[in-house]
Amino acid sequence: MKSSRIPGFYNLSVEQRRDLLKNVLDFSSEDLDDLCINQPLSTETADKMIENVIGTFQLPLGLGLNFLVNGKEYVIPMAIEEASVVASASHIAKIVRSAGGFQTNATERIMIGQIQVIGCPNYQVAKQDLLDQKESLIKAANAAYPSIVNRGGGAGDLDIRILNEESNSKYGQMLVLHIYVDTRDAMGANIINTMVEAIAPIVEEITKGKVYLRILSNFADKCLARARCVIPPDLLATGDYSGEEVRDGVVHAYEFAESDPYRAVTHNKGIMNGIDPVVIATGNDWRAVEAGAHAYASRHGSYGSMTKWFKDENGNLVGEIELPMSVGTVGGATRVHPLAKLSLSIMDIKSAKELAQVIVAVGLAQNLGALKALATDGIQKGHMALHSRSVAIAAGASGEMIDIIAEKLIEQKEIRVGKAKELVEMYKK
Repeated sequence: MKSSRIPGFYNLSVEQRRDLLKNVLDFSSEDLDDLCINQPLSTETADKMIENVIGTFQLPLGLGLNFLVNGKEYVIPMAIEEASVVASASHIAKIVRSAGGFQTNATERIMIGQIQVIGCPNYQVAKQDLLDQKESLIKAANAAYPSIVNRGGGAGDLDIRILNEESNSKYGQMLVLHIYVDTRDAMGANIINTMVEAIAPIVEEITKGKVYLRILSNFADKCLARARCVIPPDLLATGDYSGEEVRDGVVHAYEFAESDPYRAVTHNKGIMNGIDPVVIATGNDWRAVEAGAHAYASRHGSYGSMTKWFKDENGNLVGEIELPMSVGTVGGATRVHPLAKLSLSIMDIKSAKELAQVIVAVGLAQNLGALKALATDGIQKGHMALHSRSVAIAAGASGEMIDIIAEKLIEQKEIRVGKAKELVEMYKK
């Protein structure tokens, strides 16, 4: 990677951007062929991925630019339909790179499998009996999926919980076994589901109860990724607002989200605006990532912000994010979808742990972009400028007419399809 800093990229045509990528990323024409055909995911491939296929559904694929993460340059593919997200993330990444870039880290990639047991004669005895057989259970789990062990991963630990022990609970008691599995560079759903299904009969025999559910948990709180940035206030100055004013506005916006779930939901949706497009572009399970992230935001008993923003002793704005990030670089759609494979190649990602760290850095950037806009001119100024083009297209504009109609909508401060249709008819005359 030469540099993720590509000035004026947004002003180029699509063909010019592709040509530039060949030089910046040292890609051959063949490497980028998947971007140049109308349907990179064939219906034949799609038919093998899910049931009842009738076609494919495409999203715009853009590039997040200017990202410097742990000293490494990243051009980041983002698949999303919402205007201003890619631009906002790239804008903030440019500011953060001037401050040294994002610093990230991640825990070991431990995913969790669950086995639910009902009707144990004695739950405490059953719990202890399982713990006494811990090593043999782990061995049996690994025997069910030896290939992950050969890659240096596999089941390494387990624990037992008894739920609803209180006699006044409206639900019956149940025992839940958690098995902890290092899935290496795989997301791990198939690995873990295979393991828990394999050992379920053994668990049933030991506990004298009946096993019902045996499945992975998408609350991957032992598979965390973190990102941090420190920004001097002078880099935040914009328009009539000083850097200190912007910094304080961002901090107050964070405090609002941390204090009020009605605000936190929208605040966190903005974070996922950055995270989901990268997860989708790389062929990962964005529903699992979403579910885990929102659960983590509620881990202290109330729903709050996924990020933290504060002023340090030197007056800098500091941003931090920590989220479960159950993504993979092998298996699933990352192996069969041509654009997923290309996205990982564009980023030069070497491991699932690295991908997770890049993703949370994009989420932190997108969050700051939204808070910075809200604390200054408001979210609509930049968003509607980009949204106006979509409105123009919806009204029937095409070619050069799109930008002309979009500009007129912005000038007249009336960005709606009805008005755009009027302008289209005028332009055609």
